[in-house]
This record gives sequence, structure tokens and C-alpha cells, in this order.
Amino acid sequence: MAGGWSKDGAVQEQIDSTIEDAVERSRSQLPRGESLTHCEACDAPIPRARREAIPGVRLCITCQSEADRRQSTFSGYNRRGSKDSQLR
Repeated sequence: MAGGWSKDGAVQEQIDSTIEDAVERSRSQLPRGESLTHCEACDAPIPRARREAIPGVRLCITCQSEADRRQSTFSGYNRRGSKDSQLR
């Protein structure tokens, strides 16, 4: 059943696309390769214990905390738009 101006299956396509975006974003945040000895953002030394605990770590604790904070404020995409924007 189509809803308004959307084609059949549009809602499922939006759901699938949102899930694919979330998976891609999560995978891009995974540490890969060998751990760095210095933070790639601020060049501060990364403690040996951190490098051993998280293989592939690239950021110091301070920069990682800031990156995590920015990531948590990400609200996702509103692919359909609000009703108000559609009425204008």
C-alpha cells in the first residue's frame, strides 16, 4: 500500500537504509591494525596498558572521550522529513 507520494515499500527501504547507515557508522569506529604509540588527534602518548587493552587504538583517552561524546549526540537521519516541512 502506497502512502501519499511514496511508492510501495518506501517505508521498508527507509528502515533498511537507516540500519545500513548505523552498521556502517559502527564498523568505521572499530579499531583496526596496530595500536599507535601517540594519539593521531593531539599527538599525546598513549599508555602501554591502553594499547594492550584495546588492540588498534588510535586516540588517547581524552580524545576518545570527546569522540564518543560527539558520536552520542548523533541523532540519525529523518529521511521522511517532518509533516510541517511537507505542508509548506
